[in-house]
Amino acid sequence: MKLNNTVIVITGAAQGLGLAMANTFAKAGANIALIDMQEDAVKQAAKEISELGVNAIGYALNVTDEEQVESTFNQIVSDFGKINGLINSAGIMRDGMLLKVKDGKVVGKMSKQQFQSVLDVNVTGTFLCGREAAAKMIETQSEGVIINVSSVSRGGNMGQTNYSASKSAVSTMTVSWGKELARFKIRTGCIAPGLVNTAMAAQMRPEMLERFLSTVPAGRLAEVEELGHAAKFIFENDYFTGRTLELDGGTRV
Repeated sequence: MKLNNTVIVITGAAQGLGLAMANTFAKAGANIALIDMQEDAVKQAAKEISELGVNAIGYALNVTDEEQVESTFNQIVSDFGKINGLINSAGIMRDGMLLKVKDGKVVGKMSKQQFQSVLDVNVTGTFLCGREAAAKMIETQSEGVIINVSSVSRGGNMGQTNYSASKSAVSTMTVSWGKELARFKIRTGCIAPGLVNTAMAAQMRPEMLERFLSTVPAGRLAEVEELGHAAKFIFENDYFTGRTLELDGGTRV
């Protein structure tokens, strides 16, 4: 797909990875619909993106709210006329051990709320936005691409029962959608990064970060621009669909 004059929707776009994706695609000539829960921040992000010479609009949205998602995607089509792409970048982490045990006794458990909140955003939010984007692509007869953001943790990681489960789910949804939507000229892709150089990584304790980096053959974190480049590749390569692109510096065995 040639990106010039396309309309790309990006969730979690007010900062970090989502905003970097918006910059990458805007520089390629795409118009951008930015989605985020933080209204002021997403409006400001849209203003910054529009300075690159494209049409950019920010939408405040809780991706777990079905009615909000439906109405927002209706508004995006009303504002832009079509949708050619979606990047599901919105996601949260609420790490914790399944059980906390001291002296042979269980003293704590991962709560249902801690587990469910991550699945609500990472899985349900991805599902709802993916469903509505696909529906709008079909209704406007627009060639399209949907990208989900997974993680190296999709293979299972200690202290991440909820996060690992969610990131495995979005990877498998990518395969299902690729098979279902191909007849409508809609492709899908998934990116599974390792730890990315964002504000979240900056909050890690230095010793934890050093320990993690010792397991990365590339010896460093991924940069947000590198993930933007990976997403751009998926959009531009018309034979890529239904697969996960691992961008983890060689971390995953």
